[in-house]
Amino acid sequence: MKRQDYISWDEYFMGIALLSAQRSKDSNTQVGACIVSQDNKILSVGYNGMPTGCDDDRMPWSREGSKLETKYPFVCHAELNAILNREGSLKGGRLYVTLFPCNECAKAIIQSGIREIVYMSDKYADSEETQASKLMLGMVGVKCRQYESAGRDITLEL
Repeated sequence: MKRQDYISWDEYFMGIALLSAQRSKDSNTQVGACIVSQDNKILSVGYNGMPTGCDDDRMPWSREGSKLETKYPFVCHAELNAILNREGSLKGGRLYVTLFPCNECAKAIIQSGIREIVYMSDKYADSEETQASKLMLGMVGVKCRQYESAGRDITLEL
């Protein structure tokens, strides 16, 4: 008899997004993303961090101060990193992400051909950036749904 308590695809891919988020060096916000094909093959992963080649020890990580003293003009979001790190086409793919995408990431998601977003948190739902994101994604028919936890703990022992 086969095992009945195995994890679902949603649990598996959101778990990979959560694990990817742990690579982020941002002390305030860690976001991870995992993009999969229609047949549940992992196409790419990403997390929020500085662009490749930028020394993250020399870059600002602050949330406050003048714009150039903060992380905001420099950090690549998890979704964008996953899109840029891909191998091959993302058309028809599904994005698992720990935080609902901002408007800038929504543009890249739309342009890449991703058709579904499964997100864990929508803590910035009231922001204009998230509202713009939802408007664009809805306009082009990208399906968005919040991840539904099965309510179980999954642990990794390293």
